[in-house]
Amino acid sequence: MKIGIDLGGTNIAGGLVSDSGELIYKTSIPTVTESEEALLSAIVKVIETVRENAGAAEITAVGIGVPGHADDKTGIVVYCNNIPFVNTDLAGYVKEKTGLPCTIGNDANAAALAEVLFGSAKEFNNAVMITLGTGIGAGIIIDNRIFSGVNGAAGELGHICLYPEGMECNCGRRGCFELYGSATALVRQTREAMEKNPESKMWKLAGSLDKVNGKTAFDAMREGDKAGEDVVAQYVRYLATGVLDVINFLCPEAIIFGGGVAKEGETLLSPIREIVKKECYSDYGKQTKFLTAELGNDAGIIGAAFLGE
Repeated sequence: MKIGIDLGGTNIAGGLVSDSGELIYKTSIPTVTESEEALLSAIVKVIETVRENAGAAEITAVGIGVPGHADDKTGIVVYCNNIPFVNTDLAGYVKEKTGLPCTIGNDANAAALAEVLFGSAKEFNNAVMITLGTGIGAGIIIDNRIFSGVNGAAGELGHICLYPEGMECNCGRRGCFELYGSATALVRQTREAMEKNPESKMWKLAGSLDKVNGKTAFDAMREGDKAGEDVVAQYVRYLATGVLDVINFLCPEAIIFGGGVAKEGETLLSPIREIVKKECYSDYGKQTKFLTAELGNDAGIIGAAFLGE
């Protein structure tokens, strides 16, 4: 048995995971952000809670997925944007307090690993997971192992540049993928279209600009709304552009889409597939498959448990 911890900006989720990837027990507490010491203590508290509910099961290791730059080789969290970790020896602290071997890694990498080992991509050994959320998270799996780069920071696909003269990103560049392909970007694009099209059904569906979400344009499109159709087509074009870069560079067996927007399933994947088919450089032989994630919010916990494998 292993313990997986998914450290998020809102909650610290932890679970007991079997060697076959089954999540047997799960718990969570609010993320404490007032200080590094308080957050470290909270993580250990979650680990001990899981341990207490493991019964007679032997716990062999703990893995922690972190929303930021986590160096899996040193166990040090180099930097996180929303939590107070800077050059924090997270793995060392956990091992000292619990006596358990601890491995850390990026949370998107952990989720990708879970989907390849036990989820929608389990028939593949090489895959990329792209999570469409506030930004774009991504994890690269090669031969069933996370590719984390020289310092644990590989896979920041959200910061592939789509448009050099595009919008300014908080990373310091312009035109980053996540400014056009994230769920946040889709909401912004929907609001912009609504303001230009006061007769659009998107107004009726959302009620107001403040209540727009990632489904608004898709729902309007399904009702035959032209403005909604245009938003979806533009968003798919942006996504396909970023995906084509990933395929031309890595040529993975599969790309897995996660996050709320991915729940659109084939409504999202089918048009992306068509664009990729027309424009991909490698248009012969085996082609990359497009999948949606199936483990949901549990992927981060399950994948974290296997970070040390």
